[in-house]
Amino acid sequence: MQIIHETGKYILLMKRVLVAPDRWRMFFRQFPRELEKLGLNSMPIVIIISVFIGAIMTIQTKLNTENPMLPTYSTGLVTRDTLLLEFSSTILCLILAGKIGSNIASEIGTMRITEQIDALEIMGVNSANYLILPKVVAFVVMMPVLVIFSMAIGLVGGYAVGMFSDIISTAD
Repeated sequence: MQIIHETGKYILLMKRVLVAPDRWRMFFRQFPRELEKLGLNSMPIVIIISVFIGAIMTIQTKLNTENPMLPTYSTGLVTRDTLLLEFSSTILCLILAGKIGSNIASEIGTMRITEQIDALEIMGVNSANYLILPKVVAFVVMMPVLVIFSMAIGLVGGYAVGMFSDIISTAD
């Protein structure tokens, strides 16, 4: 019975979040801030993770597929295809869900403790819409950009393995 109650509360919250903003001017003022906070400030972790994902995938693929029947370029092909199709987007989404999710939770939790959300409600502002909608829209906009960037940096990490080690040549 408790799960039905909590699910209902969540649905009512999403109903409050996903309505048109009362003041579009406030939404468009908050939106670029959220783009920067959720997207651009995540670039360092995206770069670090992507370089290592590309490098490790290249090393693992090369060491686990040493077969004279396979063409020499198969390691690069497997690394590229796996990074582009599956691995970059999956790992990046998991990492950013944790990083950005904890960021948003701490921000809204602090606002709840300092009674800023109650003040917004007293002023007649739809606090759920004002606080959550710009974050959701900014993350939906920035996620494809971050994934594409992660894919490119992952390929650079794989290329760096060929450049700085004797495991695989850069031509392969």
